[in-house]
Amino acid sequence: MRASTFKRFPISPFSNASSNLHSHTNHSQSFKTPFSNPIINYPNSTSSCNDSLLLHFLSMGLHHEARNLLQRFSKGRDLHGRVVCWTSLLTKYSRDGFINEARMLFDIMPHRNIVTWNSMLSGYLQSGMLNEASWFFETMPERNVVSWTAMLSGLADAGRIDDARRVFDEMPEKNVVSWNSMVAGLIRNGDLDEARVVFEETPDKNVASWNGMIAGYIENGRIDEARVLFDEMKCRNVITWTSMISGYCREGSVEEAYCLFRKMPEKNVVSWTAMIGGFAWNSLFQEALLLFLEMILSGAKPNGETFISIIYACAGLGFPFLGKQLHAQLIVNSWKLDDYDCRLSRSLVRMYSVFGLMDYAHNIFEGDLRNCDDQSLNSMINGYVQVGQLERAQDLFDRVPVQNKIAWTCMVAGYLSAGQVLKACNLFNKMPDRDSIAWTSMIYGYVQNELIAEAIGLFADMMGDGVSPINSTYAVLFGAIGSIAYLDQGRQLHGMQLKTIYEYDLILENSLISMYAKCGEIDDAYKIFSNMTFRDKISWNTIIMGLSDHGRASDSLKMYETMIEFGIYPDSVTFLGVLTACAHSGLVDKGWELFNTMVNGYALQPGLQHYISMINLLGRAGKVKDAEEFVLRLPIEPNHAIWGALIGVCGLSKTDTDVARRAAERLLELDPLNAPGHVALCNIYAANDRHTEETSLRKEMRLKGVRKIPGCSWILVQGGVHVFSPGDRLEPLVKDMLLQKSLSGEAIEVAESCQ
Repeated sequence: MRASTFKRFPISPFSNASSNLHSHTNHSQSFKTPFSNPIINYPNSTSSCNDSLLLHFLSMGLHHEARNLLQRFSKGRDLHGRVVCWTSLLTKYSRDGFINEARMLFDIMPHRNIVTWNSMLSGYLQSGMLNEASWFFETMPERNVVSWTAMLSGLADAGRIDDARRVFDEMPEKNVVSWNSMVAGLIRNGDLDEARVVFEETPDKNVASWNGMIAGYIENGRIDEARVLFDEMKCRNVITWTSMISGYCREGSVEEAYCLFRKMPEKNVVSWTAMIGGFAWNSLFQEALLLFLEMILSGAKPNGETFISIIYACAGLGFPFLGKQLHAQLIVNSWKLDDYDCRLSRSLVRMYSVFGLMDYAHNIFEGDLRNCDDQSLNSMINGYVQVGQLERAQDLFDRVPVQNKIAWTCMVAGYLSAGQVLKACNLFNKMPDRDSIAWTSMIYGYVQNELIAEAIGLFADMMGDGVSPINSTYAVLFGAIGSIAYLDQGRQLHGMQLKTIYEYDLILENSLISMYAKCGEIDDAYKIFSNMTFRDKISWNTIIMGLSDHGRASDSLKMYETMIEFGIYPDSVTFLGVLTACAHSGLVDKGWELFNTMVNGYALQPGLQHYISMINLLGRAGKVKDAEEFVLRLPIEPNHAIWGALIGVCGLSKTDTDVARRAAERLLELDPLNAPGHVALCNIYAANDRHTEETSLRKEMRLKGVRKIPGCSWILVQGGVHVFSPGDRLEPLVKDMLLQKSLSGEAIEVAESCQ
């Protein structure tokens, strides 16, 4: 039935329909026919040849010949059979992109039915010729629900959702496909709430109706509303379950996704792949591999997408041998032949680059030029940088016609990691588009190379260029400022961060705790720790170590116990903090208890710093002989750091002197030019009136050229750092600086470095 009220589409774009049908499209121009004389009659030609010949006649505008050939196509069939045959040809031409030829075929057809008209309409819509489709829809002698639904979907796909809604409202009849198409169109155009209204009004919903609405919620990150619909569904299929699993994995709720996966009544390869991919992309690499093995044992056959997720998991776990085995299986089973979009090859390039096996990555990369996309180039450049082959990375970078931001940033970071700051600066200055990640990488590189002042200056340049810092920018700078105990600058930067970034992340909060603790403001550090909504092991370790360094041993130990109560297992850094706290407070028994708990309770191997902490613990409690016995019982060969620590805790008693002498002898055997060891032994000799040995040792020091590096102090005044060493005669200058600091209202901060 033709609706006379439907007047919203433009009039025919064809000023002369017949002449337009003679025009050639790009497709028809490129069409090559094997026939040198297209008008020759071929009564015995096959149907495929007739098909090609007909297309040639249509593309050349040879109506009479095309019409004759068309009649021969359907010779011996009844009227219905002929129309079906012709409509099938029309659909084929439209699908292959010969839309003008399809329209000419439509015009010369002696008979048509509603299916023919709908086929031509769909051809226009699929070719993106919306104006032509609109005009054709208007001229249709008869329309059915398929016609209206096709027009509705075409308008929605083109973003003309208001026109699509008017078509939907004017439809004389609707079926479930029409309702579903309207819902899908609204979802694609971002009107999810209106889509839900239409969904609720759908009279006879089918599984596709529910799946479409659930998928819409998932695509827009509204997983909770999708779950409500999922729970309301009485008849779910594998698509429903898989959509929910993918949605939860995308949101990071992998446990919820896995629960649903286990409840699925049936699974297909898409379901398995969705869950495996969910594990892999959420960094649960071991779980992804185990589920893949379970999939194989279940008899399900993986596809290319499955292997991409598994390759990613192998890279994440750092299992090169497993990655090579997987690659071998892909070759043996000819999976590479199905890699039509090269995503599988690109994932292999990335995996081998992560492993640092650049020869393997290079062979895959160079073996198929289709791999030369941004992702593969970035993987290759990053891989070369990680293994220190900066020349090859630079060569590949120079060969790229258009370098992307990731490649630029990777090269800059690589030079900085290698200590080649000047090359990194030159490359950074040439970057055409420097985003916040590039600036942050450069700032981090300066910090890596101990160029703290330059890093702070670069941050100022970043702000001056109008580039907004990100959380990691501040985290890097907070760490740098903590390392030089520059509290004033740290407070200023924290104030700026509060004005520019309102959402904290875990790394940023941890860096703030560390900065304030290292700058002497442990109460501020504790306040930030207390206000955290989520804490990881680094958060706990940072505050424990901070409290320990500030002599608050009891608070540090209480924090350790609270950490255990929260179910967070301590690591070697945790124990270093509490052992240091015990050493500062002389808690020998507690220190031994914690050391034994570390070794026997948590099976953690002590490191050099743990041994030194135990030496300090025993020595500061006056148990120097016990400290020496502890050193002699160590499972490792003591190095100069351990012997130096033992010398450092020796007092002035005769027993201590003997221990110090033996420790110094062992130390000087390992490091004959060790200045602190010589000086400590000289001081012990002097304190015990053993001046002959002292004089002899000092003479030996002069002959060896051993000289203790003098300590120094520095003061921060109005952003400037002033350093003082023993023997400097700067008393007037010091008074002026202190006066400036007092007048400016700054707190006086003096740091010392003793060698």
